[in-house]
Amino acid sequence: MIIKDNNGVLSEAGYSSATALSTAANYIMNAPETFTHTYRTYIRLRENGSLTLKFWHSNNVDSTWDMGQEASGSEPGGEWNIETAYIADGGLVPDGAVAPGSQVPVTFAGEKSKHVAAGEMFWSDEACLDLPEGHYLAFTWTLRTAAPGKSFPFNVEGILVSAYDADGHLAGQESVDTFAESDKLLVMPSYIGYKKQVAKKLVFLGDSITQGVRTEKDAYSYWAARIAEGLGTDYGLWNIGSGWGRAYDVAADGAWLNKAKQGDEVLIVLGVNDLDIGKRTADELLGDLTNIIGKIKEANTHAEIILSTVPPFNFTEERETYWRIVNDTILTNPPAGVDRVFDIAAVLSEPAPADHRIKPEYMSNEFDPHPNGNAGKAVAEAFLAWYGKNR
Repeated sequence: MIIKDNNGVLSEAGYSSATALSTAANYIMNAPETFTHTYRTYIRLRENGSLTLKFWHSNNVDSTWDMGQEASGSEPGGEWNIETAYIADGGLVPDGAVAPGSQVPVTFAGEKSKHVAAGEMFWSDEACLDLPEGHYLAFTWTLRTAAPGKSFPFNVEGILVSAYDADGHLAGQESVDTFAESDKLLVMPSYIGYKKQVAKKLVFLGDSITQGVRTEKDAYSYWAARIAEGLGTDYGLWNIGSGWGRAYDVAADGAWLNKAKQGDEVLIVLGVNDLDIGKRTADELLGDLTNIIGKIKEANTHAEIILSTVPPFNFTEERETYWRIVNDTILTNPPAGVDRVFDIAAVLSEPAPADHRIKPEYMSNEFDPHPNGNAGKAVAEAFLAWYGKNR
């Protein structure tokens, strides 16, 4: 993997994404006073056993939250400090504790603490852990802000995994004492890598639908996770789906697009929020998608681009018209640089002429068109069958 850091290009050959969970950032911590706080998150890895792990982090917001009043795409994080960080055996049940004696320090250039500069991108050192089959990885770190105001980016959209947090410097604590279950607070490194040679590295770039928002916590039932499972571990998969994300965030060529540029193959599933809250026209959305594809190809001429149709999201009136124009164009005359097209809308949509609406059985609830776990299963099965024929 090659990721640009503040000093140029840093190559990390031999590492692959260890999880299908997205840790993209769409919000930023903004506090009136400095504070020290500990965050513990439980992650299901793609493989367990004897692991060599390495973490990469981007101190930047990826996608805009709402209309950018609180956090906007590519906004740099402020200054803050990692006091200590650990990986550990999180056990079979993510209950806030870790297996006694299992914590392994995560270091940065040999140090247990690190000052993080505004907008900085950096790697940890390697950390080795034996993780029994079926057990969760627990990642815990204590962060201290350097000043009042904005500090570290995180993901606030519908949390998909069990996470706990507590006031104070408690990263080394094994028990759940004083920790409380987190609510809409996923504070994690941007990339969780493990030493693994893979045949191909896939990046899934999308919004909350790719992230898996509204699916069951700890179930990994969203389609990106199911596809990862179906492909097997010979394929790396980095999910960078981000709630509220839109194509014009990516087209700005900031931190989020930099992540997408790392894939051998990039699946792009964007457009819902552009047409909805972003109020983009069909031409504007298609222009942004064209720019994204061109910038990925410019950075990596060997990258293959899979462009998806825009999922149905119960659009009406003008928004429905634009949705139809965009999807018709993707299917019949996709932007330059697209290698293949995957029609996710055909899987999720009601039969025509109501195909702008998602099937009711795939909705998170009767009012929310975010795809549920059943939709994730249907999309994954369709994608795996299609991908197997087209790779």
